[in-house]
Amino acid sequence: PGIILSSLCNCAKTANSSNIWFNICPIGVTKKVVPGEQPFFMDALNRITLHTFSANRLQNPFPGHLSSVYWPSILLCMYKIIFTLAFLILCCYAIAQKKQPLQAVTLGIEWQFITNHFQQGDQHAATIKLTNHDKKLSLPQTGWVIYFNAVHDIVKKDAGYGLEISRVYGDLFQIRPAAAFQGLHPQTSISLDYISGSRMVNYTEAPSGFYLVWDSSPATAHPISNLTILPPADIQKFKKNDRDQSGNITPAMVYEQNKSSIDIPGSTLPKVFPTPVSYKEAEGSFSLNALSTISADAVFEHEAAYLVSELTTVLGAVKVIRDDRRATIRLHYDQTQKAEAYTLTVSSAGITIAAADATGIFYGIQSLKCLFPLSAWKGTVAEIAIPLATITDAPRFTYRGLHIDVARNFQSKAQILRMLNWMAMYKLNKLHFHFSDDEGWRIEIPGLPELTTVGVKRGHTGDSKKELSPTYGSGGPVNLLQSSYYTREDYIAIVKFARGRHIEVIPEIETPGHARAAIKAMQARYNRLSGKGDSIEAVRYLLHDINDQSVYQSVQYYHDNVMCVGLPSVYAFVEKVTDELIAMHKEAGSPLTTIHMGGDEVPGGVWEKSPVCQTVLAHHPVYKNASELWLYYWGKVNDIAKARGLYVSGWEEMGMRPTELDNRKTMIVNPAFANADFHTYVWNNVIGFGSEDLPYRLANGGYKVILCPVSNLYFDLAYQQDFYEPGYYWGGFVDVDKPFYFIPFDYYKNTKVDRNGDPVDPSVFTGKDRLTAYGRQNIMGIQGHLWSENITSPQLLEYQAFPKILGLAERAWAADPEWATEKDKDRSASLYARAWNVFVNVLGKRELTKLAWYQGGARFRIPTVGAIVDKGVVFANIQLPGLQIRYTTDGSEPGNTSAIYSAPVTTKGIITFRAFDDKGRGGRSIKVENR
Repeated sequence: PGIILSSLCNCAKTANSSNIWFNICPIGVTKKVVPGEQPFFMDALNRITLHTFSANRLQNPFPGHLSSVYWPSILLCMYKIIFTLAFLILCCYAIAQKKQPLQAVTLGIEWQFITNHFQQGDQHAATIKLTNHDKKLSLPQTGWVIYFNAVHDIVKKDAGYGLEISRVYGDLFQIRPAAAFQGLHPQTSISLDYISGSRMVNYTEAPSGFYLVWDSSPATAHPISNLTILPPADIQKFKKNDRDQSGNITPAMVYEQNKSSIDIPGSTLPKVFPTPVSYKEAEGSFSLNALSTISADAVFEHEAAYLVSELTTVLGAVKVIRDDRRATIRLHYDQTQKAEAYTLTVSSAGITIAAADATGIFYGIQSLKCLFPLSAWKGTVAEIAIPLATITDAPRFTYRGLHIDVARNFQSKAQILRMLNWMAMYKLNKLHFHFSDDEGWRIEIPGLPELTTVGVKRGHTGDSKKELSPTYGSGGPVNLLQSSYYTREDYIAIVKFARGRHIEVIPEIETPGHARAAIKAMQARYNRLSGKGDSIEAVRYLLHDINDQSVYQSVQYYHDNVMCVGLPSVYAFVEKVTDELIAMHKEAGSPLTTIHMGGDEVPGGVWEKSPVCQTVLAHHPVYKNASELWLYYWGKVNDIAKARGLYVSGWEEMGMRPTELDNRKTMIVNPAFANADFHTYVWNNVIGFGSEDLPYRLANGGYKVILCPVSNLYFDLAYQQDFYEPGYYWGGFVDVDKPFYFIPFDYYKNTKVDRNGDPVDPSVFTGKDRLTAYGRQNIMGIQGHLWSENITSPQLLEYQAFPKILGLAERAWAADPEWATEKDKDRSASLYARAWNVFVNVLGKRELTKLAWYQGGARFRIPTVGAIVDKGVVFANIQLPGLQIRYTTDGSEPGNTSAIYSAPVTTKGIITFRAFDDKGRGGRSIKVENR
């Protein structure tokens, strides 16, 4: 500032002779320096440029008022004023620089698990190490908050050092300084200990999405990107209780599990998957090449085009002709076939697929693709030999579904199309599209723009008026990926693409609970229109009672996520969204038959202090209390659906009603909607929680049931208990065996472990309802689930989905296996072991090769190697024969050129094993020590 002041004074002294003028430009303005101009001063606030002018430019600018003789004095005064202002600006800037707060990028977070079973309870202890890497600035004693997301509740508020950890709402927590906090000085660290109210099993459950907010700028979030997740220092601390032998799965435990997997020669394995009703193979083959042709009856033109596309990928070119007699492949209409059934015949004269409908033809094409040699999946070939065979086939269940949650964490349209292609390959026919939940609404609805602005955007907010709060680690600044949605055109394209693969898209509107995104969006709409004075339109789609004083908390810790079922505007909203979805499906050429209306996890306490709901109760005395408005809601939703030719689908609670038993609130099967074509999706059979028989109770009670039990078909759950294995575990661990050994009509029989992975106690099923003959008629099918709380990328989606989906496909399509109905326990176990070996060999030697190459390759999970050390010799094995085991002995990570394991290893020291797929992609490595 002193130099600047001196320069200004010198300029002022010569003002009369050089005629100098000052111009102050705002921030961000860049002025090109030209002859006669001299850059004078620039800082982060202003750019001051000195301009020189000729004497004639300084003639009297105010004619008739001031004589030009006064101008030198006037200019001198102006210069003094200007350089005084410049000096003040510089001083302010210097002060601002001194007060500049610590940058969030210089903070580091290191999270480490300490122990499960803390203080002999079902809780864990962990630590958050906070480090200030800045060399000069401190994190001050007050004036800031650090926010983050966490799966588990934190039961210890005082974290030490005068800092407190507490929940804000949902999964959002805060670290806030209390009076005792002394600040965090440069290049120092503090470790905050906390206790969470449940067990932890892997890194997925660690806190995430840390960001800093200054009190002086409460609307601005600063990400803390330097985050490290560390495993426990002692892996034994992962033990869930005193009876637990090992808190973390070991290579030896994996080896023991894999011992039942026996290598079967690939030439003897079944060629068609899922298992068809009948497969008969003869000697010889029929060849297809680029000159091959296809003919199709008129009703199968779309399927012929699909087959052309698939064969062109393999052979380079094929074409459709009209002459059935000269065609290489014939798609033939056969009215004697059942729905979705087909017959595939490969003879020396050609290939014929016969079916009574296009769906059957399509599935025949999928089975034909199964007969391709594996080399054909890897790229274009000149010719492929198809074995001579006759296949007669039909699905076991009419509903063979996959649920994908895009509300919690978004997946792009392109990724959904990839998943649809794989679903088609394995003859799955229903995509349950979970596009709305507390954390996001993902489909554009014309006329309700707030759904895909406010209802989809996540960022730091104190009131959720313009965006939703950060969740599942999305962070403080608005997360662009997790603020994405499908336009109307996107959704129509998805439905149309699915229709072309004979997959029905079933959209889900989460109501009346799990509806926070929609509620906040419609509140924003209300605020916008109220501000314009349009009070009538403002309340048209309002989803909450403004005067409701009810107190409740959802399972996900929200207190504002349930629609007010007493409001007429709620039903107007349901009608509006339903009508728009109907229109989109119609435009896609795939008429809507049902909408999944949610109905999951509505907490106690809702509607109790809502004036609107109390008015409804007064006018409908058949409902005794607020909780019974649940029945009122579903009656009205059913009316909306029926008026549009739809049937109602929803979660299991839709078929339940509240009551009291032994002075305790409980839920029983509701007779009011039995036999009303309600389709209930039943997930809650958590082994040991008491509702193990819920699917069967609903089916026996007259409800249509889609089996999607968490115990076997929640694919987002972790494969096994390992710190580095992603996924939740609250319903148990789900590896590829769980969906495979699921017996739809009697899953008690093959339930082997409880949610903790411990052998199941048979007494769990004592007194539980079994499925009756009448109930069997109400089992529509089965569905696998990919919830996305912890699925934050397309890579992780595919990792969790494959190869688990193949077990689902087998159980949904193939007939009941012999081991499932065999009454002799030992014989059943023997039959199962044989079937399991065939299954894992088919996966490892055939299906994973297809998955590795089709559509560029699925990023499926490659299982970890099992290994034991016995008398100085290291033995290894793998769950899925056909995958290649490689190893190193020098401590390095095995690559796809490392030594292949073909015999036990005798080398001493650390042996590192890793499995690889047909494409050379490796799984996670394991280490054993051979002493």
